[in-house]
Order: sequence, then structure tokens, then C-alpha cells
Amino acid sequence: MSEEQILLGIGLTVVLAVGSQILASRLRVPALIVLLPVGFTAGALTDVIHPDQLVPDFGPLVSLAVAVILYDAGLGLDLRHLRGETRRVVERLIVLGVFITWGACLGLVTALFDVSLTVAVMVGVILVVSGPTVVGPLLDHVGPTDRVRRILIWEGSLIDPLGGILGAVVFHIIVRSQEKQGFRFGTFTGSMAVGLAGGVVGVALLWLALRRLRLGETLGTLAQLATVVAVSAGCDMIFDDTGLIAAIVIGMALANLPGFDMPARRPFFETVVELVIGLLFISISATVTPKAVTPVLLPSLALVAALVLVVRPLVAVCAAAGSDVGSGERRFIGWMAPRGIVAASTASTFAATLVDQGLHGADKILPITFLVIVGTVLVYALTARPVAARLGVVRSARTRPLLVGGAPWAIDVARSLRTAGLDVLMWAGLPRERDRITAAGIDLATGELLATATDPGAGLEGVTAVLLLTENDDFNALASVIVQDRVEGPVYRIGPPPGGGGVVAPYTGGGVLFGPGLARDSLAARHERGGRFVVRPAAEPVPPGHETLFVVRADGRLEPVTGAQGVERAVGDTLVLLGPAPHGPAEHSAGAPPD
Repeated sequence: MSEEQILLGIGLTVVLAVGSQILASRLRVPALIVLLPVGFTAGALTDVIHPDQLVPDFGPLVSLAVAVILYDAGLGLDLRHLRGETRRVVERLIVLGVFITWGACLGLVTALFDVSLTVAVMVGVILVVSGPTVVGPLLDHVGPTDRVRRILIWEGSLIDPLGGILGAVVFHIIVRSQEKQGFRFGTFTGSMAVGLAGGVVGVALLWLALRRLRLGETLGTLAQLATVVAVSAGCDMIFDDTGLIAAIVIGMALANLPGFDMPARRPFFETVVELVIGLLFISISATVTPKAVTPVLLPSLALVAALVLVVRPLVAVCAAAGSDVGSGERRFIGWMAPRGIVAASTASTFAATLVDQGLHGADKILPITFLVIVGTVLVYALTARPVAARLGVVRSARTRPLLVGGAPWAIDVARSLRTAGLDVLMWAGLPRERDRITAAGIDLATGELLATATDPGAGLEGVTAVLLLTENDDFNALASVIVQDRVEGPVYRIGPPPGGGGVVAPYTGGGVLFGPGLARDSLAARHERGGRFVVRPAAEPVPPGHETLFVVRADGRLEPVTGAQGVERAVGDTLVLLGPAPHGPAEHSAGAPPD
């Protein structure tokens, strides 16, 4: 290829990767649904986007890119967050799911395709993984109940790195067994030792960089990226693909190492991972030609049907047996197992080596995996929402707000919203405020708010709106920015006093509650003088001197009045009003705090 063609190919690959992800976000569908057909079509229509022509040897780049993705997945593998009955179900989904799916795929691939038993084993281990990069967007689209979401997210987060380890182990067994002298256990254990040793070295380097040198967000992110790439490359130089094991070990160790201070937010690293995912899928799908897909198309469709209709439901039944997981929850868990980035990347990485080894049918590994990914993602994306609705596992539209703050007036707001029919949760940092919340009978959120909200692998589960009502305006402003990406709904903050100081609050955007006339200081003062929150149907007129703060719709959706816009009320809605202080013109309308 000429220099101009190489530049065109690289530029087109980046544009297609980023453009596909933007389009997917607008359509509210997993990026894979757009990335895979776009890459496949681009590869069929043009020669400039083929990675094997842009890069002399594409395999090492794929291996390093997968290492970065698996390291990031490993960072979300904090086992301390998995407790109780959910943990038992997730553990069964992983342990039983791996063996049932692997065994079923082994039998199905052997029966449906003209491949050797060794290739069938490799395809089976590739297809056991799922992954949060696919499951998460699908669940965001469906909106299932909290427990179902938690189980599926944790299964995907755990199965990706564990499946990657299993795939690397099986791959090494196959490769070593193809040597002329046969498989040597010492060579295999040596390769595993290299991966584990690389993981230890990577953890030590990052401990030095992040703990001892205390690098900031930017340099800390660069240190993570450099360490993962360098350690993975070094391991691969000794034994092929042991860098994947090292990357997973580094991520898992850092996530579970006591007292390790990982940066809470890693926006640059997350951006790199998203870009890598897009580039990999465009590049990998471009290598799958229509000529390679056509012979395996019908058998692959039969494989997808068996995985979706038989294998996954069987895994769900076995995993949920003896638990309190309901019938609808169990059936929906059995209807959600899309394949994603790790399956595609490992197939691309391992297939080329196995083809070079001369294994019969190894050239079918990538097209089979490609079609299974496309088939499972499309089936679940198109059917998951109606299936969830039919099974009764769709989360109610009713808002579940989290109120942050423990001032007396904030607690009265929570009591009023509860009276209006909402399931209210509160969080406060000071012990006396937490005691006050508990005494008021409001559900108290446990743990550290910002630690949970800034954990890249966590979310504020079950919370669909956040109201920041603390007495620290800068905290409210900063938290509104940080929490916004971790909650499935809007985030609002109480406004700072007009003309007040503060380092951040006067300059931060976001939804500001109630407008300038009811900033934090004036609302607290009015409440202290005796102004009380009143709950009444929207059909009744608003008493004189009362101001509307919230409208709770008939279906339970919470809509607050903000500085940017008011809220129109309708029949069936419920209003939360703030009455005047006792000396005001409508003293008779202010009552005791609703309970």
C-alpha cells in the first residue's frame, strides 16, 4: 500500500470507530450493533481499511489492546461489593455457566461445523464470556429491577477477565500440545508463571507510581497505561499471549489490594479504552470477509439459536435453583447473555496462531465468533425489553430519589416526598445528621457517597434521581458533576445564596432547585421560622403564600421546580409545597411536617 492509502485507512478506521459509537449512543443501543456491521461493510467495500495491510503484523497490537481492556475490566472486579444471595447466584452463573456453555458449544460446534475437536474446544472457551461493555447498555435500555441488573452486571464484570484467563490457558495448552515433542507440562506452567510474575511486577510498579510518588490524575493514568502495555509486551516477548494474564492479574490485584489508593475517576483512561474497543471491532470485523462468512452462516445461526433458547436458560435455572430469585427474574437472566469485545478479541488473537499451527478448521474460528456476537447482540437488543415487560421485571417508572444532606429542612423534604408516595433514600456524612435521619424513619444509605459515585465500575443502584441538599455549596456543586455519570436519572442541587462566595458553586452548571428566590439560606431560614412542607393533590388550588417545590406525577415520576423552568401540573399529580412562616399572610395553611 502507498503512504496515502495507509493514511486514508488509518483515518477512516478512527472515524468509523468514533462515528459508530456516537451513533450508537444517539440510538441508545450497544455500540457493537453499529460497530460490527460498519466494520464488516467497510472491509467488504474497500481494501484500505484492512488491518493486515495497514500494519505488517496486526496480532501483537491486538494482544496489547486486549490487555488494556482486560486490565480495565479487572479494576472493576472488587469482590467486596458482592454479598448475600446475589453473590451465590452470580457465583453459580459463572462456575456452572462456564462449564455448561463450554460443554454445549463443544458438542454443537463439533456437530455443526467441519472442524477438529481442538478447534471446537477453542471456540467453546471463546464463547463462554459475556461482558459489561455489552450487557450494561442493554440493561440501560431495558431498565430491569435492581436485583436482576445487579446479578447480570456482576456476572458480566467477572466472566470477562476470568474467561480471558481460561481462554489463554486453553490456548497455551493447544499450542504447546502441537509441538513435535508433544505438550510439555513444564513449558505450560512456565508460561503461566511468566504471566503471574508479570502481574506482580506491574502491581509493584503501579504501587510505586500511585502510592509512593502520588502521581496525579493525568500522570497516574499515563503510568497505568504505560505499565500495562510494557509489562504485557515484555511477557509476550517471553511466551506468546502471557501478557493477557499479566494484565488481568494487575487489574484484579489493584482492585482488591487493601489500602490501595486508586484514582477515583479515570476519564482519560476510560476514553482510551472506549477508543480501543471501537478500533478493535472495526478492524477485526473488517478482516471477516463475505467469502469466509458464507460457508458458516447457516450453522452459526443454528448455534446462536441453541445458545439463546437452550443453553443460557439451562444455566439460569441451575444457577437460581434453591435461591429466592423469582420465576420472572430467573427467566430474564436466562434471556441475557450477549457476546462482546473479549470474545472478538481473543478469537482474532488466537485464530491466526492456530491457523499457522495447521489445525483443521482454525480459519473458521473468527467468522463463527463474529456471527455469534452479531446474532446474540441483535436477538437480545430487539427482544430484551418486551421480554422483561412480559415477565414483570421492568423497574417501575416511579422515581427513587436520594437526598444528600442531614439538615432539619432536608429531612422534612424527604418526609414530604415519602408522603407523596416515593421510596426515599437519604445520605449524610456527619454522625449527628445520620442519627437525625434514622430517628425520622427515613432509609439511610450506607458507605461513602463519593467513593461509590466515583468508582468507575459502580453505580448508585436503584437511585433514579439525586437531590444535593447539604449546607456546603461547593460540595453540592462538585458532587453534581461527579455523580451525574453514575446515576440513572437527573441530579439537582440546592442553589447557593445570591452573591455568596465559594470556590466552585457560583460557576458550576447543572439543575438548581427552586430558583434564586429559594436558595439554601433563605429556604433554611424560612423553615427555621416555622415554614413547613405541605403535600396536597394538584386538583386543589395552591393556598396563598405557598410555593410549589415538586410535582409527583400520577405514575410516580418526580419533577422538581428549577431555576430554569417551572412544572405544569395535571389531574392526578401530587404537589409538595413550602408554606409561609407563621407570621406570614397565610399562617393557617402551614402544618406540621408531614409523616
